[in-house]
Amino acid sequence: MTLPLINNLLASRSFGILARVLLTFVFWSSGLAKVIDFGGAVAEMERYGVMPAVPMAIAVILVQLGGSALVISGRWVWLGAGALGVFTMMTIPIAHAFWTMTGEAAFIEMMFTFEHVSLIGGLVVIAVLRREARVAGAPALASF
Repeated sequence: MTLPLINNLLASRSFGILARVLLTFVFWSSGLAKVIDFGGAVAEMERYGVMPAVPMAIAVILVQLGGSALVISGRWVWLGAGALGVFTMMTIPIAHAFWTMTGEAAFIEMMFTFEHVSLIGGLVVIAVLRREARVAGAPALASF
């Protein structure tokens, strides 16, 4: 049994938007930081051996900001969530290859990997919820 206050909150369009903003925070904040410090974004690509660094930095910014915008807007959520999920999965072997490390560094990178996998799960959930809301016209899911 859901309390009426909680039920109303969960059904609220504003709460759905807030949830999507929070879910994508790590992406849009990183994309904005890369726009503000494009030199730093290029240096990050170089540090991880992602070449050519300038076009890849641009591609990362487009995926992070574009994918976030799609998820937050509620339009083509499957595409935005999918792009962000694939991007996140691809960062694991590039930036968090804990299986090649030992000690504390390996543990820290493993925790980042676990967080990435959970984030991918959240992106899948939002895509499923949005699809259900669109296909079934389910009012309870309309905010997502």
